[in-house]
Amino acid sequence: MANRLANATSPYLLQHADNPVDWWPWSPEAFAEARRRDVPVLLSVGYAACHWCHVMAHESFEDPEIARVMNDHFVNIKVDREERPDIDAVYMEATQAMTGQGGWPMTCFLTPEGEPFHCGTYYPTAPMGGMPSFGQLLHAVTQAWEGRGEEVRKAAARVVEQLAGQRAPLPESILDEEVLAGSVSRLQAEFDAAHGGFGGAPKFPPSMVLEFLLRHHERVGENAALELAEATCAAMARGGIYDQLAGGFARYSVDAAWVVPHFEKMLYDNALLLRVYAHLARIGSPLGERVARETAEFLLHDLRTPEGGFAASLDADTEGVEGLTYVWTPDQLREVLGPVDGDWAAELFEVTEPGTFENGASTLQLKRDPDDHARWRRVRDSLREARDRRPQPGKDDKVVTAWNGMAITALAEAAAVLDEPSWVEAAAQAADLLLERHLVDGRVRRTSRDGVTGTAAGVLEDYGCFADGLLALHQATAEPRWLEAACELLDTALQQFADADHPGMFHDTAADAESLVRRPSDPTDNASPSGASAIASALLAAAALAGPDAAGRYRAAAEQALGRAGLLAQRAPRFAGHWLSVAEARAHGPLQVAVVGEADDADRAALIAAARRHAPGGAVALAGEPEATRVPLLAERPLVGGAAAAYVCRGYVCDRPVTTTEDLVESLTR
Repeated sequence: MANRLANATSPYLLQHADNPVDWWPWSPEAFAEARRRDVPVLLSVGYAACHWCHVMAHESFEDPEIARVMNDHFVNIKVDREERPDIDAVYMEATQAMTGQGGWPMTCFLTPEGEPFHCGTYYPTAPMGGMPSFGQLLHAVTQAWEGRGEEVRKAAARVVEQLAGQRAPLPESILDEEVLAGSVSRLQAEFDAAHGGFGGAPKFPPSMVLEFLLRHHERVGENAALELAEATCAAMARGGIYDQLAGGFARYSVDAAWVVPHFEKMLYDNALLLRVYAHLARIGSPLGERVARETAEFLLHDLRTPEGGFAASLDADTEGVEGLTYVWTPDQLREVLGPVDGDWAAELFEVTEPGTFENGASTLQLKRDPDDHARWRRVRDSLREARDRRPQPGKDDKVVTAWNGMAITALAEAAAVLDEPSWVEAAAQAADLLLERHLVDGRVRRTSRDGVTGTAAGVLEDYGCFADGLLALHQATAEPRWLEAACELLDTALQQFADADHPGMFHDTAADAESLVRRPSDPTDNASPSGASAIASALLAAAALAGPDAAGRYRAAAEQALGRAGLLAQRAPRFAGHWLSVAEARAHGPLQVAVVGEADDADRAALIAAARRHAPGGAVALAGEPEATRVPLLAERPLVGGAAAAYVCRGYVCDRPVTTTEDLVESLTR
């Protein structure tokens, strides 16, 4: 049996390389083999940090008898959803349509033409809760294909046809002041007043919704929006979903109170949340500053790759046991800290004898700040050192373009707020890696690993999030190369992903990308920004930073994109958080702050620091040499009376330049 996954750049595929299943990577050759043998395709989609993916792999894909049935009756394809989000999107839509739910592992049966006829998620080894065993499912599908093959093919074609009919472009709909205010009211109605967050269990960090609420508060002084954001940020940061010892957030909480996480840590969650907590810190929250600093250090310490990028995730499991690295019993705390500090820590972290997790173990929560800070630091450092000696979760060390773009944005923005220039340096190294390894002949590749560029083409979110990161770096450094690279990405995205027949609509795959049974185009914000909202965000920022010719073009494209998001935001604001954040930035401006002065001028440094502290989310601000011709925001802006000066423009109208931080703050907070 050929080991076709042995040279994959995906750690998830490599996890399955030695299975007795005759896996194929997604490829034309796999479907050609299915046509040659006249058998269905079994498509299995997952990701490296997924707990239930590991369970199904151990139960089924490592079982020789199950593997024999799979090999005899199917062509088996394994896909990493993080490497091929386009494939995942197409078949997840089919899975949700057939079953009413989705998730990973995803198990789909396809015709040799790629059309789905039966889809599901995890299947156990024995029937359970009305669900057939995986072996029973394989037998039933095989019988249907061999006995009613033509009927199955026709049903699959109907599925594709029905899905295509359901995915119409979003109608043109205004995302205006009324929709923004209405979204806050809708979020208030869905708010969990007891535990923070929105809705019930399982509960996911609503990072983009929180960013919207903070921006809305800054723009209109809406206290309700701030209260929702602060309460949710505090509940998450003090719950078990947050790593109280090393920083960083787990993927989600299985309960409504943020106590028990699903333990995998994803780069995109932590990048988006770093941005939120840095924003909270900027408006005066000590908790926001602490969590932002700890989350940034988690990214740099735990997810940094040797090449300077950021790894995709840490696993939910350690040695096959979920949460093994992270949970504690009272006895374990006493063993590390001694009886006195151990009991103090158990009370502080709410580690109980019955346990809050499984088998008498507890996650660590921090519902109050300890009074004795020296003791707290000593206890935390001792527990961290002891935990570091435990077996550690695996790391999916592939570098994903979009997620690294989010990390670049977050680090650059957080560095500006918290005065941490080393974070800008880390963001710049990640950007250089993406430009050197992920940009091939002017087109973005989705991933790399160990410096080796992957083969999967970038999707819309890769272009949008990467461009956003480059624009954040341009603001942090005033280096023109970041702006120029961002504009090149945006020009390519407008050419390859925009729908010519429906202005403002974007597809998630390029016009010249591999043809799937359907071209995906999902405008909803879920765990991360949709490709369309990400590109709208980058277009809006670029319009405020680029030269006049490009600025007008980018602004028009951003307006067209926002012009299709109003109905989505109105009906489901929890799934339009990034759209709402972009709309807030538009409503507040464009707000541009340009600070000019010599590089070592203390007045210039004070002015840009004030701008970054007081300009609202979504504004653009940078500092550099006066009249810098390659930096459009600084061009034709001289010193004022020989002194460093700040130029503030809002809504295409500019204030007079100011030379004192007091006047600048007054202009920004007017």
